[in-house]
Order: sequence, then structure tokens, then C-alpha cells
Amino acid sequence: MTLKSRIQLEYAVNCSPAVLSNRLNTASGLAEWFADDVRVKGKKFTFIWDGSEQEAEMVQNKDGKLVRFNWLEEDETYFEFRINKDELTGDVSLVVVDFADEGEEPEAIDLWNLQIADLKRNLGC
Repeated sequence: MTLKSRIQLEYAVNCSPAVLSNRLNTASGLAEWFADDVRVKGKKFTFIWDGSEQEAEMVQNKDGKLVRFNWLEEDETYFEFRINKDELTGDVSLVVVDFADEGEEPEAIDLWNLQIADLKRNLGC
């Protein structure tokens, strides 16, 4: 088994947690920015990129706060989206937690930066 490194990234997002949450926990929302297409059956999500598929199960969904998907083909790896709202300023941030093969962390970070840029563009922020 290849060693995986945990990656945690935080992005400022200028929109409401409810609007952001919809892009993180629905097939249509995720297909706008995360994958080419997304199919859902129960809690199982099939993500499609360039004709290849990966399956994950949504194991946590606290609307407006947290979404976690466990990859089905990989032991103990997941990706997670956390929405934080600063109570004083009202600023909203998105925290992404993911895992990358050891030595491939920079590529994984670059990919998340591109995907979050797409998300922000789709949100209009």
C-alpha cells in the first residue's frame, strides 16, 4: 500500500454557506466544478473524469457545514469539505481535506486550486 499524505487547504469564498453547500453535496452541484459528470445511487456517488470512474460513499453531510466522502477503492482515504463562517465578520471559507500519494502533494494542491477556481467562477465570486 502506498503511503498517503493528508492535505488540508482553505479558500475564502464570497457566498452564503447554503449556496456553497449545494455545490458540495449534490450530483448536479459537484458536476459543475468537481467532475465531468456525477451519478448518485443512495449514498454512493460515481465521479466521472475523462471517461474513467471513481466511486465514493457520502458518509457525513451536515448541511451548510460539512460533507465527507470515503473512496470505495482506497482503504481509509476520503475527501472532505468544511464550510466555516466567521461569526464576527461573516466571512465564509471552504476547507478541503484530501490525501495524496507521498511526493505528489504539489500536484494535488495545484489540482484543488484549479477546481476551487472553477467553483468560485460558477458561484460568481
